[in-house]
Amino acid sequence: MCTGTTKVAVTGVGGRMGGRILSLLLKDASIRIVGATERDCHNYLGVDIGRIIGISDVNIVVTDDITVAASEADAIIDFTTPRATLRNAEFASSTGKPMVIGTTGFTEEERRELERLTRGFPCVFSPNMSIGINVVFEIARKLAEYLGRDFDIEIVEAHHGDKIDSPSGTAIKLGEIIADATGRDFTKVARFERYGQLGQRTKDEIGIQSIRGGDIVGDHTVLFCGIGERVELTHSASTRDNFAKGAIRALKWIVGKPSGIYSMKDVLGF
Repeated sequence: MCTGTTKVAVTGVGGRMGGRILSLLLKDASIRIVGATERDCHNYLGVDIGRIIGISDVNIVVTDDITVAASEADAIIDFTTPRATLRNAEFASSTGKPMVIGTTGFTEEERRELERLTRGFPCVFSPNMSIGINVVFEIARKLAEYLGRDFDIEIVEAHHGDKIDSPSGTAIKLGEIIADATGRDFTKVARFERYGQLGQRTKDEIGIQSIRGGDIVGDHTVLFCGIGERVELTHSASTRDNFAKGAIRALKWIVGKPSGIYSMKDVLGF
């Protein structure tokens, strides 16, 4: 972990996560916000970040230019969209500035591009930075190893109605972990929807079902369904502060690390 004051730029400050990250960062004496961004034409452009979270001005205004927002930053926290994240990662790659990325919804091609760019800077990349869900990732791996292919595996996730991508990055991560633990290729066995006369469920498939509605912060359940018994592993988030706190922990950890892509598993020392 780094020592002293870490200067950080926050992207996507107009989003649900952006506001919570700003609020918690401003309360952390070991961190100083030096820049903030939003997309072109956003209502927050030119607005002081203090007003975004309902406090007095802190003399940091929102820009749409990462090169301006992060010019003095030691690191960048990014919860935006895949395209915006890749643009920010290009800047980080050219400057060597560390990034913490919680953006979801990447295509395989976009993920490969991000991995290529991180050869030039250290990056913590995770679909969910909650400490609890990252413990669940490890437990899900162990359960899959212990129960093996005798149990059918289904993943159910629920989020608020405004969430753009589906299924959630966390659900996909759970599927990838379980597939790896049981010797399967996730891209070949994942089933994201069921409708009509599909026939019998195959033993290899891993089902992922999505629910969208209301203001659900994020619920994830993995069901290991056997004959005569069922094991359920559930994580429910009631506040986005869990994700923001994890991102800040990752920020403090990543500064000074060698270039490359890291996960919350590395941050937590699993």
